[in-house]
Amino acid sequence: MMEKNILAYFKSPEQADGVARKLQSLRIVDMSIDRFGDAGTATATTITSEWSNGGYDDVTKGYDILLTLVLEESSLEPAKRIIEEAGGMI
Repeated sequence: MMEKNILAYFKSPEQADGVARKLQSLRIVDMSIDRFGDAGTATATTITSEWSNGGYDDVTKGYDILLTLVLEESSLEPAKRIIEEAGGMI
């Protein structure tokens, strides 16, 4: 079976931990939770299919917890649903 990846962003470690517990019922190959970014030292580069002015995007403000998943393809849609229902951003 093919493996798929999901990068999901959350506003708190507790929120990501709660989702991680729910995801345990799916066919997860690997999972990690990390905090990223430090306004004083971090630089982010985004590659998109849309033109961007590189400006600040308030939609992502506060989403500094990253849940990284490697899962079997059959678990992709259920995992996305669990993440989004819990307020995560994919």
